[in-house]
Amino acid sequence: MTVTPEVLGGLLDRVRSVDARLVCVDGPAGSGKTTLAAQLADALEAPVVHMDDLYEGWEAGPGGGAEKLREWVLEPLAAGERARYRRYDWQSARWAEWHEVRIEARVIVEGCGSAARQVDAFPGGVLRIFVEADDDERLRRGLARDGEAARDNWLRWMKDEAEHFARERTRDRADVRLDGFGGLVAG
Repeated sequence: MTVTPEVLGGLLDRVRSVDARLVCVDGPAGSGKTTLAAQLADALEAPVVHMDDLYEGWEAGPGGGAEKLREWVLEPLAAGERARYRRYDWQSARWAEWHEVRIEARVIVEGCGSAARQVDAFPGGVLRIFVEADDDERLRRGLARDGEAARDNWLRWMKDEAEHFARERTRDRADVRLDGFGGLVAG
């Protein structure tokens, strides 16, 4: 999902108008969050933290990376300190190398659970973007990327993330909502 220049311009205006230090691109797997985060990062010259790097595999569920995000990234950034996180290697099923998050004017966090309630108290402004697409399209995209062998993992993850989003009310708390094809839904 690539957003049009008009939609991207509107998102950038929104980021700047609320002076958001933290931009969270949340939504279910396969909706287009990573592509949008890359577009925003290029335009804002901001680093991106991918929640996929913080989940400890499929079993962790979408809330599984939230603690790592808080501990490794949000708390240090809020304190003006160096933030860094350890990437989880899904292939070897173990934690891998550390990555430093450059302290810039803004940081983009992308992935399921990136706009969990814990970000609400982040100092310096938060913009929550929720990207959504229907389940069939998301599953199609996921299996095209990960292969048919990942179907059971995808189906379990989709169930877990639906429960996570219902509990966190992420969609309702979003400042902006986009469909999985780059169109503005609300905000």
